[in-house]
Amino acid sequence: MAAVTTVYPWADQHVVTGPDDVDVTPARLHPAFHGSFDWHSCVHMLASGVSLLTLAPDALAPATRTDLEALLDARLLPGNTAVEAALIRRRPGFERPYGWAWALRLAAVTGGTRWGGAVAPVAEAVLGHLPGWLARLDAPIRTGTHDNTAFSLGLLRDAAGALGRPDVVAAVDAFARAAYLGDAAYPVAWEPGGHDFLSAALSEATLMRRLLPAGEFGAWLDAFHPTLGTDADPLLGVPQVRDPSDGKAVHLLGLALSRAWRLRELAGSVDAARSARMRAAADAQVTAVAGHVSGGDFMATHWLVTYALAAELSGGRPAGP
Repeated sequence: MAAVTTVYPWADQHVVTGPDDVDVTPARLHPAFHGSFDWHSCVHMLASGVSLLTLAPDALAPATRTDLEALLDARLLPGNTAVEAALIRRRPGFERPYGWAWALRLAAVTGGTRWGGAVAPVAEAVLGHLPGWLARLDAPIRTGTHDNTAFSLGLLRDAAGALGRPDVVAAVDAFARAAYLGDAAYPVAWEPGGHDFLSAALSEATLMRRLLPAGEFGAWLDAFHPTLGTDADPLLGVPQVRDPSDGKAVHLLGLALSRAWRLRELAGSVDAARSARMRAAADAQVTAVAGHVSGGDFMATHWLVTYALAAELSGGRPAGP
């Protein structure tokens, strides 16, 4: 709540189309999704709030629960989300694909709640662009930041399944098979980049886990990352952050949490010894970052809650919302 209600500083992805299109006042341009430093962070922090209310309402103090519901009521009004949906329809490249993925995640977790109807038009706007984008995408983007294709496709696939869109699931699967099925000996030693908050290797692996049968996935994973979960696996280490107030360097705190999230998801796909190492490494990564999630600089607190929650929920659970 503190992050979402912190309006400034604000980093917008608005592309100015002319001299009359220069007003980027957060609440005017994005009445539902402003605060929390940027659009996609606001979207996924609101989704995390809904998840906490849905999954663990009794763990929240009554006053906190009331305040969180009031915040969601104020932001997820049909009039507010209609503005957001119209902007997405009008600007098909806006927040693609990372913001799209979290918008669909928000739609999935609000399904069946009093906010679901308001969020649905935002999801439909994203879903209107998604098949065409996939059809035009010649190759995946393998960075460790927002552009990473595999990470967003995993979230989009999960959300599309929850929203009853098997056509979108099928389109994601078709692209993933074409783009990733032949990958082998991934250069994990090249990770991380200095601004990474995602592991490209683990993002790809967890996407493929969603769509391949268990036996086929096991063989693919052994070829893709032969040292996963071994003492030689560089992805088990805790990333080091020298300046947690630097908005780019602090990405590495999120990398620790996203590694933990994905290592826990993959731990059931390897032998017992490797699984134990992966789970221990995930625990160490979460512990190393825990103090920054709500007690760190705003460059961390405006988004790390979501990744901490995802890491917490991923231990031994099936993929999906």
